[in-house]
Amino acid sequence: MPSEKVTFAGHDGATLAARLDRPVGDVRAAALFAHCFTCSKDIAAAKRIAAGLAARGIAVLRFDFTGLGHSEGEFASTNFTSNVADINSAADWMQGQGLPVQLLIGHSLGGAAVIAASPGIATLRALVTIGAPHAPGHVLQNLGSSLAEIKRDGTAQVTLAGRSFEIRQQFVEDVSAASLDAALHKLRAALLILHAPRDATVGIDNAEAIFKAARHPKSFVSLDDADHLITAPADADYTAGLIDAWALRYLNFATPAPDPDLPEGVTRVSEYGDKGLRQDISVEGKHALTADEPERLGGTDAGPTPYQLLSAALGACTTMTLRMYASRKKLALDHIACDVTHGRCHADDCGDEGKVDEFRRTIHLKGDLTDDQRKRLLEIADKCPVHHTLQTRAVIRTILAD
Repeated sequence: MPSEKVTFAGHDGATLAARLDRPVGDVRAAALFAHCFTCSKDIAAAKRIAAGLAARGIAVLRFDFTGLGHSEGEFASTNFTSNVADINSAADWMQGQGLPVQLLIGHSLGGAAVIAASPGIATLRALVTIGAPHAPGHVLQNLGSSLAEIKRDGTAQVTLAGRSFEIRQQFVEDVSAASLDAALHKLRAALLILHAPRDATVGIDNAEAIFKAARHPKSFVSLDDADHLITAPADADYTAGLIDAWALRYLNFATPAPDPDLPEGVTRVSEYGDKGLRQDISVEGKHALTADEPERLGGTDAGPTPYQLLSAALGACTTMTLRMYASRKKLALDHIACDVTHGRCHADDCGDEGKVDEFRRTIHLKGDLTDDQRKRLLEIADKCPVHHTLQTRAVIRTILAD
């Protein structure tokens, strides 16, 4: 999906760095992603979730909080309250771009921050937390023995995930005083809580407390054996898929006018990101698919092969064509299924040397049909548009993008 670098002013005027992941074609809705404590917008979970939503027509802004990643400002001067203000600044920037935020996603402390920020975003319709603490002060457990030093000296250098950060007493006091219960009780958006039972950083009891404090509609889904940062690609993909499927129920999607010059819209296929064979497919920015190859051919078997997708197109077009005919003729056809296989066969029947592609269809018809009706339906199957496309010569024009 297209990902562009953007900047906007944070809570104190510092320039914050962000990535805006846009869908192919028209934007149908917009989301905002808040990263975990001392992390950045570029962690694997954030990138995969943003890509998954963009494939379904949702533009996603993920940004670095003040003083983190590529954003300006002094991290030591920030706290939980400033993080919340940065989220509201990001939402205001999105509003100014004509992208009102309907979906908030927060990871770890970012999850607590999006809950706290939610009252200030009038367009919000859905909110997702990933491994979020119920009490923002929970993050202080990461500081260990440095808490005593901070209390004594007012500041301390703390090593988190291999990096050194200055933490001041004002941060400790601010995050300790923060509470989410009021915002959760007043939340006017659907809530999805994602948490791993084995999360060693933020315990699963936090998810339970958030769930109890919120009103319906609310949902909880276990991330099973995922770690706190959702570092495994499979866990990140699973999380992205959950959010994608759940959010579609609650967001108010814009319906763009169809382009008469592109009746089927635009289908974009792009590499998954690891230079393997797996591909992400976005159809008109509304539907997301995955293509891959079996492991024996160098793929990861995360989706059907290109030829299997082509077989699916033939099968789907066949059953649709039969259903439209049966409905028009008022046939007693209760159900249709079509099995399609692809292979290569000798081209004797075509008078050509070598082999040609062969698709074999087995059509299953259920209903009170006469033999003549079944025979006619078999003839109609050969009239489906994809069948004609595969049997006739198609023109493919290829150009390089600017």
